[in-house]
Amino acid sequence: MSLALVRLIPTGTAIPFIKARLVAFFISVALILGSGAAFMTLGLNFGIDFRGGTAIEVKTQGPADTGALRDVLTGLDLGDVQVQGFGAEDEALVRVGLVSAERVNEIEGYSVENDAEAQQAVRQMVSIALEEAFPGIVFQKTESLSPQVSGELVVAGASSIGVALLLMLIYIWFRFEWQYSVGAVLALIHDVIATIGFFAITQLEFNLSTIAAILTIVGYSMNDTVIVYDRIREDFRKFKTRPTVDVLNGAINSTLSRTILTSGTTLVAIIAMAVIGGPALEGFALALIWGVGVGTYSSIFVAAPLLTLTGVKREANEDGTGGALAP
Repeated sequence: MSLALVRLIPTGTAIPFIKARLVAFFISVALILGSGAAFMTLGLNFGIDFRGGTAIEVKTQGPADTGALRDVLTGLDLGDVQVQGFGAEDEALVRVGLVSAERVNEIEGYSVENDAEAQQAVRQMVSIALEEAFPGIVFQKTESLSPQVSGELVVAGASSIGVALLLMLIYIWFRFEWQYSVGAVLALIHDVIATIGFFAITQLEFNLSTIAAILTIVGYSMNDTVIVYDRIREDFRKFKTRPTVDVLNGAINSTLSRTILTSGTTLVAIIAMAVIGGPALEGFALALIWGVGVGTYSSIFVAAPLLTLTGVKREANEDGTGGALAP
């Protein structure tokens, strides 16, 4: 079978992406403003990692069935519950979010005066429910995650994203020129804000796994952007009289097949994770699905068109500085 028959994207496309830059910028500005408005009005549905709660390490008789453990605890209707494998195959980590005293007092047989007593009651309810459902279960360790510690995790998570963006800025600045680094980092900030807006609108749980997903999105989007930028620099050297807009369009079109195929195969794996991964991976997988889509969009319609505004100079690409990356 001819290779041409299995090509999803034909070679030699001449789609005028840069011509649509004003429409793309309008869409991006609307997306950023909408995400900011959603964040300010709706806020994020912070998970146990950021709100605090109770963490219990358990050991079961035989391999720990995290799904069954989660079902039992969800039946208590205490709010956020997370269960994941921990250590050996017969061990699991159970985490229950903070439960107010008012909520505990609504449960028959319990009467507490403050939130501290409420958390003690929650630990008791969890212990009783798990002992009844899993005879012989052992509670190895119980600890509380206070809101103060959770607040520190919020700061640490935001700092990790900020540091990642700063390092990306420095990397692109040294590899290319400052005009490229500004375009790349603005595109990354666009992706991060859009992802946070996605979580604000959908109210999916925002936890440490989400921070990991955002950092993954930053790396994925930067990889796409670097590929396009490297082709742009090569084309500037190859076509010394071609207008800048034509060079940008040519570079995007020549990498389009690679971009779409890479994004497509990545999405296949992530969608499978979202479908069969269960509640534990749902937020992480959905964040990646959204991020891959937004990252692909930004590398084509944001990062490259921004070079027309940052004033990238043809001479800087012709003198051979910065070193070319492998295509």
